[in-house]
Amino acid sequence: MPLFVDGAEKDLGGGFHVTRLLPSANCRTVGPFVFLDHFGPVVRQPDQNFDVRPHPHIGLATVTYLFDGAMMHRDSIGSVQRIEAGAVNWMTAGRGIVHSERAPDDLRGVAHRMHGLQMWVGLPTELEECAPSFSHTPADALPEFSVQGCPVRLLVGSAFGHVSPVVPASDTLYVHLKLNAGDAIDLPLLAPELAVYPADADIDVDGRTVSPRSLAVVNGQRATRIEAAQPTNVVLVGGAPLDGPRHLSWNFVSHSRERLLQAALDWQQRRFSDIAGETDFIPLPDYVATR
Repeated sequence: MPLFVDGAEKDLGGGFHVTRLLPSANCRTVGPFVFLDHFGPVVRQPDQNFDVRPHPHIGLATVTYLFDGAMMHRDSIGSVQRIEAGAVNWMTAGRGIVHSERAPDDLRGVAHRMHGLQMWVGLPTELEECAPSFSHTPADALPEFSVQGCPVRLLVGSAFGHVSPVVPASDTLYVHLKLNAGDAIDLPLLAPELAVYPADADIDVDGRTVSPRSLAVVNGQRATRIEAAQPTNVVLVGGAPLDGPRHLSWNFVSHSRERLLQAALDWQQRRFSDIAGETDFIPLPDYVATR
């Protein structure tokens, strides 16, 4: 029987609300995924500012995927990349990176739809202090195929005899299914740990109803049946578990609590590299410990 995780609404500022599925009280991780935010669908109005200002990360990789809309990624290693629907953007923070995600200039002052997912993948312990990097894979470079009549896009990992060109840090699976009303798909054994997330409408997972804003963590060791009564985007996330527990503090992830304290102090004292052209600075939140 699936384990159900109910999302919690978070306000990121400027009226930008997300649903946070991971981590939760009853499920900290699924495979290497330690964090999952779902934003939208929402029509961004000309007077709304959903920009994500410069902020730091360590010990993780961010994975950004849009169903609709676009954003502009900039980071402290010099990457400048427009992120559009269907593309996969993998940023490895390693020992430290700063990035922002803002509305592209051509969409400022224009009402447009935004809908997508932001996830964090914990890095293996030996890679937590690696050099930061950024990789963009456009939508047309990702495998697209049909399984039991259902369109599938393979974002990260290998499944159904296909392999994504996105290179993860460990055994990682990320799949986008687009189901129509009446579609059903029997998933084979895809990953040691696996979760199913409906982004738009209720689905049945092994005979149990799963609603949007809820995550169904299934038994990755046996087949899983998904059925849709309405059209919906569904994502599968999972992979092999991390090589030990991870601690999270603000935007930092590490196997070491001491490393989290150091990262917080480094941000507070402006020791992270800057993003060229960015002048905003988000102060360290009061709840984040530095000692």
